[in-house]
Amino acid sequence: MEPATKVKSVPRVDLDRYTGKWFEIFRMPFFFEKLCVSDVTAEYQLMNRNRISIVNSCTKANGKRNVARAVGTVVPGSNGARLKVSFWRPMKGDYWVIGLHPEYQWALVGEPKGKYLWLLSRTPTLPQEEIDKALQMAKDQGYDIQKLIWTKQTVEAKSG
Repeated sequence: MEPATKVKSVPRVDLDRYTGKWFEIFRMPFFFEKLCVSDVTAEYQLMNRNRISIVNSCTKANGKRNVARAVGTVVPGSNGARLKVSFWRPMKGDYWVIGLHPEYQWALVGEPKGKYLWLLSRTPTLPQEEIDKALQMAKDQGYDIQKLIWTKQTVEAKSG
């Protein structure tokens, strides 16, 4: 990773549009996901204007679901694009939306040091051209995309 100054969040995230269920398309390894082999999802729900409940889950090799709960607090002045996320108090990590589809079909999420990265989608798969856009955004911000882990999704998107 090049200097952290390359990583920039998007100018604004409409948290009402951002909430809901997301499927992970790829990631740079994060400790919570070490045991995950497939079906990684994240679900966000507004608690109030500045706080979001987060439920991350995945399927482990033994077939059981692994679930982690957290709370995200909007960083003042970030227009919803940056959160401080806490799985265990008092520790908090940075969660920056660094790329976002205009219709909120996918989001590229990272942190300022470039150690972690996720591509999240509203559906279990994305068209290749959308993946390519996200990959280019990650490269432009200094991420080593050779380190990505591609997530196996075995579920089908349920139509609403």
